[in-house]
Amino acid sequence: MTQQEIRAGIRKVTEENSLENTCRRMGIPKRVWDLGEEICRGLQDRFAAFDQTAQLNQLKVLGAMQKNRISAEHFNGSTGYGYNDAGRDDLERVYADTFHTEDALVRTQITCGTHALSLALAANLRPGDEMISISGKPYDTLEEVIGIRPSRGSLAEYGVSYRQVDLKEDGSFDFEAIRDALSPATRLVAIQRSKGYLTRPSLSVEQIGEAVLFVKDLRPDILVMVDNCYGEFVDCVEPSDFGADMTVGSLIKNPGGGLAPMGGYIAGTKECVENCAVRLTSPGLGREVGASLGVNRSFYQGLFLAPVVTASALKGAVFAADLFGRFGYKCIPDAQEKRNDIIQAIEFGTRDGLIRFCEGIQAAAPVDSYVSPEPWAMPGYDCDVIMAAGAFIQGASIELSADGPLREPYAAYFQGGLTFGHARFGILKAFTQMCRAGLIEGFADPD
Repeated sequence: MTQQEIRAGIRKVTEENSLENTCRRMGIPKRVWDLGEEICRGLQDRFAAFDQTAQLNQLKVLGAMQKNRISAEHFNGSTGYGYNDAGRDDLERVYADTFHTEDALVRTQITCGTHALSLALAANLRPGDEMISISGKPYDTLEEVIGIRPSRGSLAEYGVSYRQVDLKEDGSFDFEAIRDALSPATRLVAIQRSKGYLTRPSLSVEQIGEAVLFVKDLRPDILVMVDNCYGEFVDCVEPSDFGADMTVGSLIKNPGGGLAPMGGYIAGTKECVENCAVRLTSPGLGREVGASLGVNRSFYQGLFLAPVVTASALKGAVFAADLFGRFGYKCIPDAQEKRNDIIQAIEFGTRDGLIRFCEGIQAAAPVDSYVSPEPWAMPGYDCDVIMAAGAFIQGASIELSADGPLREPYAAYFQGGLTFGHARFGILKAFTQMCRAGLIEGFADPD
């Protein structure tokens, strides 16, 4: 074999293993791949802005770790009661410093975001108190926590009343209505940053900050709790920077960086966090107990990576909005709007469109890619929900995932992607799935 033939053979092998050809072998037609490349070129400025925010937040986390002198000894776990778990205790100090709060509770025993929110509410409300949601209807799973839908153990059963103030049509706070809604019984005001299963815009940190300061100016005694799920590290500041008494979230979303296997956090004032610790365990024990069970390293490393992972998820979100927006689907937010969380809502208008999209996301997963997601009656929801989530951590929506309730307007809520490369592949896979089902006008035959 001549040297020329050898070089030709090397070029052939290299070409066969190019990114484009690899994607084609994995089910992405050339027309779809080329469209994706075009979209990426047009989004470079947005991507650069996400990277800039990630760099700032990375330094924020790094500074908190250095301040608290984190060492290899902090990665050791504890069992049983969990007494003297320095890794757990100093991780909570790192969270408090990262979120600029007096204190934080970060625990394996907090099972999910809904549990963290339920804990924060139950720990700081008493019989006769009133809570008001000033961002409209809360996420579906909180309805039973509050008692909007009657449920055993709800706050309503313990004598806590509830009211809500809806957002204005443009998605902004209705400050006049908030002022009128506050009563002598009002103890806590709740704000949900993300849209949940609604198609309203998610709230910016600046909007939330204005609302926090407005409430505190009227009534300094009222506690303000912010559901921060899906919003951590999207911006350069957090709701806690504007005086929220509690900022609450899940570790299998943004702040866990895809490595935390479970857990939740509550960052806020010393009094509120102590109340939460007592409610989580028991009076007299509080935060002194609670074994970390060998996950401290994952919690620390996940938090360290969280800003970069969040940036990857944001890139995937704007990529999806740009792609599907081109073909007439309503995207909330659209590809050019400011991002306030990692969730991308896409209204498909039909049951088939929502299901096909989720099937495509599932087919792109590293885990369970061979299964087909089916709508089912998930606990905590009032209708069937379809979820595509072939994740390393069950339910980890910082990983590539999509879900949505089977009801009008049949919107998919897409989020995550530990890397942008995976997020892009998943979106193109879902797009191809919909093309082949005849749901993308002008792309009925993607091949």
